[in-house]
Amino acid sequence: MINDILEDAKSRMNGAIESVRKEYGSIRTGRANISIFDDIMVDYCGSELPINQVASLSAPEARMLVIQPWDKGAIEPIEKAITSSGLGLNPQNDGAIIRIPIPVLTEERRLELVKHAKKKAEEGKISVRNVRRDAKDMIGALEKESEISKDDSKRGQDELQGITDSFVKKIDEMTANKETEIMEI
Repeated sequence: MINDILEDAKSRMNGAIESVRKEYGSIRTGRANISIFDDIMVDYCGSELPINQVASLSAPEARMLVIQPWDKGAIEPIEKAITSSGLGLNPQNDGAIIRIPIPVLTEERRLELVKHAKKKAEEGKISVRNVRRDAKDMIGALEKESEISKDDSKRGQDELQGITDSFVKKIDEMTANKETEIMEI
């Protein structure tokens, strides 16, 4: 019973880690990375489609992204979606492909991005702690209903705390790596 609760907690904590990882992928650094477009939707043929479903994306250079629409009619909607995305990018269209130069980040913008990354990390840690609280409540309920002994309950809660600490540490490591990546010139 306790093992099932702990496995469920690990699974849910992994979800929190993946959520933070996804958020970090969308934070723009000074390097070209197509994952910054993951959340951009293009209004094409009356539908909202992810940008990767209307064009191929590539990063041929460290400071350049290239978008090649599969249909030339998608160029303007793609440009509009990128411009209105809030990423601060200026697409350049030559009629067939869209080139997006990645400007060097200012020190002020880098610090803003680090602050944003830390905020997302804290949200991830809160999710992990909420999972811990739920699992701890379940273990406590089993003890209260005399389905497990106090010793088993204590052992389960200690193991749960160790799992929680390891997931919080993973988030801290991801945050430190992202901060280093953002501050790199």
